[in-house]
Amino acid sequence: MGWKSHGFRFKSGRKLRKRVRERGLKIRKTLQQFEVGEKVHIEIEPSVQKGMPHPRFHGRTGEVVGIRGKAYLVKVRDGGKLKTLIVRPEHLKT
Repeated sequence: MGWKSHGFRFKSGRKLRKRVRERGLKIRKTLQQFEVGEKVHIEIEPSVQKGMPHPRFHGRTGEVVGIRGKAYLVKVRDGGKLKTLIVRPEHLKT
């Protein structure tokens, strides 16, 4: 009996849902910039799948520790450990 994978967005439909009039993406979310050392909130943008952190980190606050291409390295505490996420700016806010 093998266990099958349920995928990255399994059981996250409620969390990653937008209302009808909020669908799509505002360009300013893609163009926003952050400095290293800045505190950011992870708020997943469901209309952009690239650079999306795991849904368990939605609503968490972390610190920008670096830049990798168009994405940011964000340190977040998960349980008792510090984890580094690679997140694009669409999924972050100050």
